[in-house]
Amino acid sequence: MKTNEELQEDVQDAIKWEALLNAAEIGVTAKDGVITLTGVVNSFAKKEEAEEAAKNVAGVKVVVEKIAIQFSSSFKKTDGDIAKEIIEALTASWIPDNKVKVRVEDGWVTLEGELEWNFQKDEAYNSVRHLDGIKGVSNIISIKPTIQDYVEQQDIKRALARNWSIDSKDIQVKVAGNKVTLNGTVRSFYQKDEANRIAWNAPGVSVVDNELVIDYYAN
Repeated sequence: MKTNEELQEDVQDAIKWEALLNAAEIGVTAKDGVITLTGVVNSFAKKEEAEEAAKNVAGVKVVVEKIAIQFSSSFKKTDGDIAKEIIEALTASWIPDNKVKVRVEDGWVTLEGELEWNFQKDEAYNSVRHLDGIKGVSNIISIKPTIQDYVEQQDIKRALARNWSIDSKDIQVKVAGNKVTLNGTVRSFYQKDEANRIAWNAPGVSVVDNELVIDYYAN
């Protein structure tokens, strides 16, 4: 089991490894698997990249992200400019037209509306997260499947078992109507995110409650 100092060093090294990031901008502290990130970056994409780099380090249980975004004094983009670029980016994607509404307030973006699949919601988020001038993104798009059948619990269990990267024996799947709940333990953030993605792929799912606990040292 890693000491706090070892885990801190591993996270610092992971951040240094990312080409997008300048490690000198980001501070890292570690305590009992909880990583806190501090500092200042000049884009939302960098802030998010630092969090993802930390999450992927073995031994990290929780990431507390306190990184601030500060643009240069010459940066002049308005909320209107950002909104226009977001609409253009969404139009260029394969998200159905006029399904996503956009609000921008002081650089903070809110995405609203209804889509049929969660991967479309993810696509909307990924289409805008790298744009300059964004301070944050609230993706509150709801999922409303056209398929109204109940979700098949066994189909999700089999899909989890087929995935080479997940040890599905410690994952419990509960289905209530169109809601899926995942309980149990996994060994990494990657496995937790992958289990979430697989559950969302089931036809008819409108909500996934991912309550999986990360235990890197589970047998």
